[in-house]
Amino acid sequence: MVDNSEFDDIPGTTVFTAERSHEGFHLNQFCMSLKDPKNRERFKSDEKSYLDRWPMTAGQKQAVLDRDYNSMIAQGGNVYFLSKIFSSDGVSFQTAAASMTGMSVDEYAQMMLDGGRSPEGLRSIRDGR
Repeated sequence: MVDNSEFDDIPGTTVFTAERSHEGFHLNQFCMSLKDPKNRERFKSDEKSYLDRWPMTAGQKQAVLDRDYNSMIAQGGNVYFLSKIFSSDGVSFQTAAASMTGMSVDEYAQMMLDGGRSPEGLRSIRDGR
């Protein structure tokens, strides 16, 4: 078992480790199923029933229903797989990413055009620096 605890000290970042990959396997497989137009239609017509076909945790299913992408990531979701959900909803990657940061779409776009988040600021949760 690899100790990835140092990754949990990065403020505002969830590192997609092998452990998170394992935890989110079925969530991510569900997301990939949405590549098929028939599956997207099944999901959109009855989300809960479609989700019940997948052996995800109750928390993962609820996060999908709530479209709580940060919660999905915390529960092993990978943003590139999750993009299948917001794409199915007709939401752009930029709009979804903005919602995950608590910024408006315009604020998020400007931040990215300006080079992304500043490296200055809180660098460690444990150390508060």
